[in-house]
Amino acid sequence: MEGQEEPRKRGDNNNDKPYKGIRMRKWGKWVAEIREPNKRSRIWLGSYSTPVAAARAYDTAVFYLRGPSARLNFPEALPVGGGGCGCDGDMSAASIRKKATEVGARVDAVETAMRGGQHKAVKEMKARGSVDRVDLNKIPDPEETEGGLN
Repeated sequence: MEGQEEPRKRGDNNNDKPYKGIRMRKWGKWVAEIREPNKRSRIWLGSYSTPVAAARAYDTAVFYLRGPSARLNFPEALPVGGGGCGCDGDMSAASIRKKATEVGARVDAVETAMRGGQHKAVKEMKARGSVDRVDLNKIPDPEETEGGLN
């Protein structure tokens, strides 16, 4: 039944839990965790400043646990690299946790910077127009660095 949303079982407010697999702590941090298949235990995926970062960490873990058929919060941003999905071989809970926390931390840093948690120098450089978007997957080229190390 596509297009039809299932009724929520807990809480009527959609702002309580904007994405699957995450929740907000009393003090405002967002946390992600996922239940291991066929077990009662959970894999802790970390604590994040933004719900998007927590949701991306969850997406990474669920993709590695359940493969391409997993229901993701952000299906357009599939996890890339690192051997595909967990369907070709069992991944340990520790390796899934590691991959998910790496993605979550990266997204959290970008989200926090975009929301104004930037360092003063970065804000000044943006005001001057000398900062471009950085590709986090690109290895820096020493010839492209400005000023070098003094």
